[in-house]
Amino acid sequence: MSLVGIKSQSLQKRAQKVIPLGVNSNFRYWGDGITPYVSRGKGAYIWDVDGNRFIDYRLAFGPIILGHAFDEVDKKVIEEIKQGTLFALTGELEIEVAEMMAEMCPGLEMIRTACSGTEATMHAIRVARAYTGRNIILKFEGNYHGLHDHVLWSTYSPVDAMGNARSPIPVPSSSGIPKTLGELIITLPFNDMDGFERTMRSYGEQIAAVITEPNQANCGAINPQPGFLELIRQKTEEYGVVFILDEVKTGFRIANGGAQEYYGIRADLATYAKALGNGYPIAAFGGKQEIMSIIGHGVAHGGTYNNNKPGIAAAYATLKLLQAKPILKTIEQRGKRLMDGLKRIFTENGIPVVFSGYPAMFSFAIGVEKVTSQRDWAMSDQKMYLYLVEEAIKRGVMPDHDVREPWYLCYSHSDADIDETLNIFSEIVKKVKK
Repeated sequence: MSLVGIKSQSLQKRAQKVIPLGVNSNFRYWGDGITPYVSRGKGAYIWDVDGNRFIDYRLAFGPIILGHAFDEVDKKVIEEIKQGTLFALTGELEIEVAEMMAEMCPGLEMIRTACSGTEATMHAIRVARAYTGRNIILKFEGNYHGLHDHVLWSTYSPVDAMGNARSPIPVPSSSGIPKTLGELIITLPFNDMDGFERTMRSYGEQIAAVITEPNQANCGAINPQPGFLELIRQKTEEYGVVFILDEVKTGFRIANGGAQEYYGIRADLATYAKALGNGYPIAAFGGKQEIMSIIGHGVAHGGTYNNNKPGIAAAYATLKLLQAKPILKTIEQRGKRLMDGLKRIFTENGIPVVFSGYPAMFSFAIGVEKVTSQRDWAMSDQKMYLYLVEEAIKRGVMPDHDVREPWYLCYSHSDADIDETLNIFSEIVKKVKK
């Protein structure tokens, strides 16, 4: 069975004549002849242009927290856009969204909106540099903080290019990134507490910000080790460094208040996108009033589409639903069933595997005993993982084709979807075992 149908293959050939790789983001390209093209989505399902239905565990790389084309969100968006989609003025709905975010997320005292996670982290870093008067940013290997040049370092790089774990080499993750920016970035393995303490002793007074995902959600959904986030909080306070928690993926997904609620941690600034608007273009960054209030006083932040009405309306409706219903608790219950079922399948077939992440966003690494960093994850059996994923897609279950991306669940996933997924994976894993 082919991974994609005839119409997808035809569309890819057509698209490649006018769009690089035939897609509008490199992450949507799976390869020549195997890149699917979508027709529509509803609830927990998407349909490709060949009419094949898939249980969707990609969920647009995580934004779909309720379900595709979720009626209550779309209704609010349609209601609002009938009055206009964009203004060079501020409306009351924007204020209400900011108030809800501040109510839900510990540590958010002031908020600004944006259109994408990349913009949110870019602006947060500028604010941190302005607030501290420093230039250097510390980030962790394997963490993805958007596609701007200041943080696209040691993100997807081969481990052997990153040097010794004790003295890592920052590696640009794309051509076109000025080499001189490497002088403004320090990289460390995720969860390396000794290395972090050592680095802060040496460079702490030169660092503007430490930015991290609470969970390494773009590389195997690797969890923070106990005490890691707390150590970052402690040392950034000690050296007057701004702690930026990148919640683009965990925000409004693992708890109503995101990782700051989940872990009981308080960052100086936090960034949001994805689940904030259930698929509409909306992002935000915010944090302490003392830091955020410098915006507009010699510190630039703007964007024509920052208050686009579809995104703002979607955020309003999504947050209202998260507050009113046990959305995330339901997702957690079904995600746990899926994780436990997959673990059982691997165990019964004698295949070593390590699961990481949360029921709403998880991954697993095959053939290793522990995964605490990108360097550990790189030792896993990625070929087997990709084989399992491709076989699942052929049978109507779609995790991401990128082995680094987690599985995502949404409110629309049903127990029947979980059962179907487990039955299919049981069949596939037994086939691999043979």
